[in-house]
Amino acid sequence: MNSPVLELKGIERSFRQGHKVVEVLRGIDLKIASGELVGLVGASGSGKSTLLQIAGLLDQTDTGTVYIAGKDATTLKDDARSDLRQSRLGFVYQFHHLLPDFTAVENVAMALRIGGVSEKRANERAREILVRVGLEDRLEHTPSELSGGEQQRVAISRALIGDPVLLLADEPTGNLDEGTAGKVFEMFVELVRERGLAAVIATHDTSLAAKMDRRFTLREGKLHST
Repeated sequence: MNSPVLELKGIERSFRQGHKVVEVLRGIDLKIASGELVGLVGASGSGKSTLLQIAGLLDQTDTGTVYIAGKDATTLKDDARSDLRQSRLGFVYQFHHLLPDFTAVENVAMALRIGGVSEKRANERAREILVRVGLEDRLEHTPSELSGGEQQRVAISRALIGDPVLLLADEPTGNLDEGTAGKVFEMFVELVRERGLAAVIATHDTSLAAKMDRRFTLREGKLHST
């Protein structure tokens, strides 16, 4: 395996519910190399989203260490974590979370504008990637004018435009019908592979998970290779 893009060591996370402590993650170890797609399956409430949030520096661990591209991110201050997240990570969720009053180009370009890229350059980059995902005729459409599959293609484009090294996807096709989900997922995998990214994709769909390089089931707080 190449030098890992993501490495999790001894990750533990629990939450208090009333007087009860629920152990969600119990000693998670995982290494993912550049160019590798890893599928994460598990029942609802098994901790898949919590694991992705920790890997994406959106949540803290109780114990354990998160390395992003060899950098220990666990002890970073909030601003440094935010900078690392913006520069190295991309996120795709089940619900696209697009800004309703902005066009497809503007939604995708926003990720670069936040990082200080000029409006002209950001829009150029956004158009390039939207054309790549087959939305050349939908560039100036707002989310309400796009189908569910088209909206998710915009969301995927937004996640990729910053050239991340690691992509984290939480049920990226879970809100789509079966036919649309298959097409979006194929496009998603193709984009990830051509860019040589590492990716962790949480899904309930075992047929989609089967297309990935490695698959893990999260059960009782632990990862089981499948």
